[in-house]
Amino acid sequence: MRSASVVSEGAWQVNQKGAHALEVVLHKATYVLPWSQFLYAEGGEDEARLVFATHDVMVKGSRLGALLTDVAAHRLAALAEPISPDRFLNRGAPCVREVAVRKAG
Repeated sequence: MRSASVVSEGAWQVNQKGAHALEVVLHKATYVLPWSQFLYAEGGEDEARLVFATHDVMVKGSRLGALLTDVAAHRLAALAEPISPDRFLNRGAPCVREVAVRKAG
């Protein structure tokens, strides 16, 4: 999701008009998960789990409540695994330290 309608929101990207899919960019793979396959999300400020029909997305970081808000509105458009130095940047803003994707079931 690299378009003008996508804006940076902390450690992830949102589309204020709503996104059709979530693009998860890892170091060795990229996943595009349609929101039509989204089942539920759970978590808190330090960890979030996004459950789709075929894959689970695990996110670890800090202040992830805002991420869950974007998930609930299907505004989350892109989520990227941080490079090593980014894992330690926080400065009071939402911070993603780790992203993992695994097949469901």
